[in-house]
Amino acid sequence: MTDGPGSTPELPSGWAAEQPPPYGGAAGASGPSWASPGAGTPQGAPYPSAPDPAAPDPAAPDPAAPDPSAPNPPAPYAPYAGQYGYGYRAPDAPRPGIIPLRPLTLGDILDGTIKLIRSNPKATLGLSAIVAAVTGIPAAIGQAISFGSLSDFMADPYADGMDVPVAGLAAQYIGSILTYVMTFVGTTILTGVLTRVLGRAVFGGRITVGEAWRLARARVPALFGLVLLQGLILLLPLLAVVAVLVGLAAADAFDGMGSGAAGIGVLLGLLFILAYIPYLLFFYTRLSLAAPAVVLEGRGVTDAMSRSWRLVKGDSWRVLGILLLTAILAAIISGVLAIPFTLGGSLIGMLNGDSAGGTVIAALLLAVGQVVASMITYPFQAGVAGLLYADRRMRAEAFDLVLQTAAAQNQSQGWVHAGVDDLWHPSYAAGTAPGSGPYHGAPPYGQSGPYGPYGPQA
Repeated sequence: MTDGPGSTPELPSGWAAEQPPPYGGAAGASGPSWASPGAGTPQGAPYPSAPDPAAPDPAAPDPAAPDPSAPNPPAPYAPYAGQYGYGYRAPDAPRPGIIPLRPLTLGDILDGTIKLIRSNPKATLGLSAIVAAVTGIPAAIGQAISFGSLSDFMADPYADGMDVPVAGLAAQYIGSILTYVMTFVGTTILTGVLTRVLGRAVFGGRITVGEAWRLARARVPALFGLVLLQGLILLLPLLAVVAVLVGLAAADAFDGMGSGAAGIGVLLGLLFILAYIPYLLFFYTRLSLAAPAVVLEGRGVTDAMSRSWRLVKGDSWRVLGILLLTAILAAIISGVLAIPFTLGGSLIGMLNGDSAGGTVIAALLLAVGQVVASMITYPFQAGVAGLLYADRRMRAEAFDLVLQTAAAQNQSQGWVHAGVDDLWHPSYAAGTAPGSGPYHGAPPYGQSGPYGPYGPQA
């Protein structure tokens, strides 16, 4: 119905020209529907009919989908990048003490030696200072007397009737010989004690000087025998040459020797030196780990030397390089620390003449310089040798596994048991049993202990 003639307007009066589409769509209408997305029937489509019985049920599970109750299949391998793939960092080895319990690098050995000295100053620096003070007294006194006797000679060396001060030189040589003998005894004992300190420090434990001495004193005779036998082996070619020269001199073989024969003798001497240096380095390297084997494993002299030979075999160049570097560093440190005291004592000894006060002051300065230098170099060299021994056992016998297991047990119980000293015996090496292998025997402190007969138990 309309109000008058004419057609009905498409939009009521007052409505905007643009209107939304009708709800649900209308017949003949184009464009989108006003319904919510995905709801209802698409615009212009007929009402939905009954579902097709042949069509799959949308609520049924997809047969191609994996069963959620089945275990997850293994993930595909990551691209190869080393042992563990890209971005993976292997966990650090445990470090309960002065070194990480894994095969050591040069930096680990030097750092562990410094940590040994810092963590046990009384047993390392204090004991080394005592040994150096006692052994250095004869040499210091002899040098002071020698410098005092040289004062007149240095004042006017061209004076008539001035003789070389034989008494001063004799005092110096006698003092040096006594110092060498005392140093041999003192450093041998010191090596045993410091090795015991190091054996406990690897596990993070500390040990007093008295306890270290009680553990090491039974091995002192074997250490003396080892040092003597090693010295004989290293000096054997020199002793043979000296014996030959003495025999030739006794037979007057050098009488009437011309310049040509002297030149041949010098050439033979140079050739001998060139051949002796490799001999010295070879045996010094192969026998360098014998002292830790004597102390920590309770071995005899020849057994410890054989043990060192086997441990060094296969890694001789690396061991030689570390030993030479250690000797160079020790010499540099010793020289730097001793130079001020040596210069002061020498000047005072020569400028004060034969006065007793000058001689005493010079001797004290020289002795202090020797003590300061030796109290650093003794534990430094002993520490490097001991850690080299530990490194070679880790590489050759997987000994780091034994150390890691013991460290875990020590951490769980909250303290370091004294029985860890027994673990250095080779019968506790990983994968071995007592009495098996070419160099495994009974532990020196009994078959059983806090860690059982085969090392620490988990």
